[in-house]
Amino acid sequence: MKIGDIDLGERPVMLAPMEDVTDASFRLICKEQGADMVYTEFVSADALIRNIAATTRKLNINSAERPVAIQIYGRDVDPMVEAARIVEAANPDILDINFGCPVKKVAGKGAGAGMLRDIPRMLEITRAVVDAVRIPVTVKTRLGWDHNSKVIVELAEQLQDCGIKALTVHGRTRSQMYTGEADWEMIARVKENPRLTIPVIGNGDITTPQAAVEAFARYGVDGVMVGRASIGAPWIFRDIKAALDDTAPQIPLSLAEKFGLLRRQISESIERIDEYRGILHIRRHLAVSPLLKGIPNFRDTRVAILRASTKDELMDLLAHVQHDIIPSLDERALHNEINNQNQIDLI
Repeated sequence: MKIGDIDLGERPVMLAPMEDVTDASFRLICKEQGADMVYTEFVSADALIRNIAATTRKLNINSAERPVAIQIYGRDVDPMVEAARIVEAANPDILDINFGCPVKKVAGKGAGAGMLRDIPRMLEITRAVVDAVRIPVTVKTRLGWDHNSKVIVELAEQLQDCGIKALTVHGRTRSQMYTGEADWEMIARVKENPRLTIPVIGNGDITTPQAAVEAFARYGVDGVMVGRASIGAPWIFRDIKAALDDTAPQIPLSLAEKFGLLRRQISESIERIDEYRGILHIRRHLAVSPLLKGIPNFRDTRVAILRASTKDELMDLLAHVQHDIIPSLDERALHNEINNQNQIDLI
């Protein structure tokens, strides 16, 4: 699959742009774990042209994470064009336009998925941004505003005609937010359109390697994008790539290696900001990490992890989980298995 002149290989797997998640450290870790392309946190065009420091920092790119896309959002043509030129100067490989974010503070103001209620303006912005920069421009959007306005099949053609080089489709409407199931049949309809020649990247509910395999085999997409399932589990890219390439199976990461990645995220988050804010930032990853789920009688330890205020405290708690709590569960599971087998033998 190619976006412009950028060759991502066959069946690429991308890291989705996520606010307060896909910072430089996390992007690089996901890249190392097998992500074929990564996206920055989405960037407000208005904040970017006002030179807000917290926003301009999002443009920082590590060469090791390439190819990388910077994503912008906004609701007016001129600010989006100006922001696009600022982004191009930061030298990303791709500029992506966010027409899919469903959250109220974005869509409610007419940006992100809010543009699905004003298709003419969406197309005007897209044409203007494509004309303003020399790097490939792509779009990420949803099926439509709600169940009664699933416009994506026609919209995909219109966006292609504006000059975009690839389209990512999240298989839900804005009104669904993240509830229900992603409609991959609708994504397949976009891909099946004979007029559409640009790559179609599917997004939504890619939470397991099997889901990624099915997305390619059953729905025919050119690429898949992983979002929430990567939070607290960046190794999902390694697992997906192994499932897609059965000729070169990879050994799954060990428990120690997975905990090592979480520790690295903590350390790099603190180094990038400071101890207090760095820990606040990383809590979202810890809260949903599969390493800290499904453990019996874990509530008090979990609360302590999410309330830890120093790096040392947090690292000590993770070490306790890794070296004391989880091994004891394994021992109990083995003990129960032996007891069950003994009971079977007595029957």
